[in-house]
Order: sequence, then structure tokens, then C-alpha cells
Amino acid sequence: MVTQLPSSNSQKAIVYPESDGQPMAENTKQFELIVLIKKNLDLLFADDPNVFVAGDLFWYPVQGDNVTRRAPDVMVVFGRPKADRGSYLEWQEDNIPPQVVFEILSPSNSAKEMIAKYKFYERYGVEEYYLYDPETGELSGWLRSGSELAEIPQMTGWVSSRLGIRFELSDNELQIYRPDGQRFLTYIELAQQRQQAQAQAEQERQRAEQERQRAEQAESELEALRALLKERGINPEQL
Repeated sequence: MVTQLPSSNSQKAIVYPESDGQPMAENTKQFELIVLIKKNLDLLFADDPNVFVAGDLFWYPVQGDNVTRRAPDVMVVFGRPKADRGSYLEWQEDNIPPQVVFEILSPSNSAKEMIAKYKFYERYGVEEYYLYDPETGELSGWLRSGSELAEIPQMTGWVSSRLGIRFELSDNELQIYRPDGQRFLTYIELAQQRQQAQAQAEQERQRAEQERQRAEQAESELEALRALLKERGINPEQL
């Protein structure tokens, strides 16, 4: 699929490719981390219609230039509506660049490539850039300071001012926590959590039903006793 800029009499239509034919991830670990971050950010901002979260989506910052582009593993744009997009054409998005980007390092990423990504994000307005290497457990981050992205000295315990999430490293494994303290969970963990909640709700329902039945039985026994007393000429209300 491609996105095209409508042609005019003086300018030929420019094609903005939506895919470079490369896979989103090179291995299962990288893929799982990308999905973990993307889907949990979706959940975090599910109720805000003006936060757009995307994974592996081409971002074109310059109109008329279909070469200058990057596809962050995950990017977050505040001030743009949720919607399906084939690519992020910044000039069609009120000229709002992604404010936060994530990259999960893969074995094939060269130092030259990562430097180029850093320079791109610095030049085109990214406010927060986070990079994690699942092989070494190294977590890095940069925060915009004027026209530059300045390195964050200590990432362990760092809280993103834009996202409100907290970064931790446990045995060199990346852990991310929501503003409410809940850890980012995988799909399986979320499903297990939901099943546990459903099981607990069913237990509570059964407990409430048992209490109701016991109450009904007690009331029935009390009514039977009252009837017996009345048969014997005793007013139960006077006891």
C-alpha cells in the first residue's frame, strides 16, 4: 500500500511508501517487547480520543520528501485522533510530530543506524526517546532540551513526563509501570488476570447465593416454629 499526495498541474504526484518490505522484528523477544509496549500504551490512553499510538509505522516529517522517514518500533502522538493510518504524514496531522518514541534494539542494528535514528528524532521534534537492548539489558533514554535530545543520566526509576509511566530494570529485564503502579502485562498475563477476576466474581456470587439460601432456610424454620406455637395456643409475639 502507498499514500499519495494529490497531483497538481505543476507537481507530479509523490508516492509515500507505507512499507519497506522489512519485518517489524527480527526475533520473538524483540517482537514481544514491541507488542507489550504498544498494547499497554493503547490501554493506558484508551479513554483519550486524542492520543494516537502506533507500532512500526512510517513517519514522514517533510511534505514532498518521501525519502526522509523513520518507522519507530512504537510512537505516541498527543493531540492527534485515534484512527487507522497507512503512514504518518506530519503535514496532514496539524504538523504535530510524535512526542515519544521507543526502539527495541535488534542484533542487526548497527551503531551507524542507531546514530542516524537519534539524529532524526532530535531534528524532527521528538521530546522523549527510549532505547532498550534485550540482549544486554541496557536501557537508555533522552529528553528534549531546546533543540537537542539530552541523555537521561539514570533510567532506573525514571518517570516519563509525557506518559506518566515508570521504567525499572529487574535482573536486566525491562519492567514498565503504569501511573497507578500496575506493571505492563503481556496478553497472556492480562487474560490470566481476567480469568482470575471472573473466578473470584463467581466465588463471590456462589457465596452470596449460599448466604441467601441459609437466610431463607432460617426464615422458613422460624415461620414453622411460630406456626407450631400458635397451634399450642402460644402467641410467639409475646415471648
